Amino acid sequence: MTTREPDTRAAGAVAAAGGEIGAAAEAGEASLWGDAWRDLRRRWIFWGSVSVLAVVSVMAAFPGLFTRTAANEGCDPNLSRLGPSGEHWFGTDMAGCDYYAHVVHGARPTLLIGVAVTLCALLIAMVFGMLGGYYGGFVDALIARVTDVFFGLPFVLGGTVILVAFPGHGIAAMTLVLILLGWTTMIRIMRGQVISVRDADYVQAARLLGASDRRIMTRHVLPNAIAPVIVVATLNVGNVIVGEATLDFLGVGLQYPQVSWGLQLGQAKDVFMTSPHLLIFPAAFLSATVLSFLLLGDAVRDALDPKLR
Repeated sequence: MTTREPDTRAAGAVAAAGGEIGAAAEAGEASLWGDAWRDLRRRWIFWGSVSVLAVVSVMAAFPGLFTRTAANEGCDPNLSRLGPSGEHWFGTDMAGCDYYAHVVHGARPTLLIGVAVTLCALLIAMVFGMLGGYYGGFVDALIARVTDVFFGLPFVLGGTVILVAFPGHGIAAMTLVLILLGWTTMIRIMRGQVISVRDADYVQAARLLGASDRRIMTRHVLPNAIAPVIVVATLNVGNVIVGEATLDFLGVGLQYPQVSWGLQLGQAKDVFMTSPHLLIFPAAFLSATVLSFLLLGDAVRDALDPKLR
């Protein structure tokens, strides 16, 4: 799974959502988002995913609530690779550092990169997908060709080549690289949704009333085209986290003394047979976080799909 993989299932399942919003607004019925929220509240998968993500978010924002030990504090090489115990719940790493503290502090860069990349990619998709889909012609052709160029870049190879040019391989470099490689799917979906609603009756009525293009796009087109993109964005956070962990695992992502779950997996791969805890704990947290984002995206997709109600 990578940040480049198009989620055609998610986009297709909620493609009718935009029209539903416009129709509901004209008929004075309950909004699509209100119906979706009522549906989500009845789904245990939604609450389970939100609970896991809430814990991970608090861990990333306030690691001091979970451990008083800094990520690289109190390390003793004589205690290298000890197994889990009462003193070190997750054991110690190869430098003799408390591994529980490392796992807790590893949540911040992992989650920060995933959310930041997705928000930036969503913003790019909203702006350029809206412009291309609404105006068409040369603007649409130019945006489409640029999108095709970036869509053709191999994720792992492209990320590796670009990151080698950044000496520090820090969080900022990782975020920029993943944004560069991860915006193409959402912009295609946004463009397709805008094309499907730009000639709707309520849009034509707004034009006849003299509304500007900016007002039409922000007040009429965007609210009716954004639902499938929101679903894909939710799923994309998990994909970005996996992409970041993959680059860390290959040794071209974040570098020590920084901490992240992907970096911990990369450092543990050579000692798994003798110290399996070094791989099991970060892998469990990484898997739970990614799975929660994917399940949350599936729940939102099903709630926004009128055919599944």
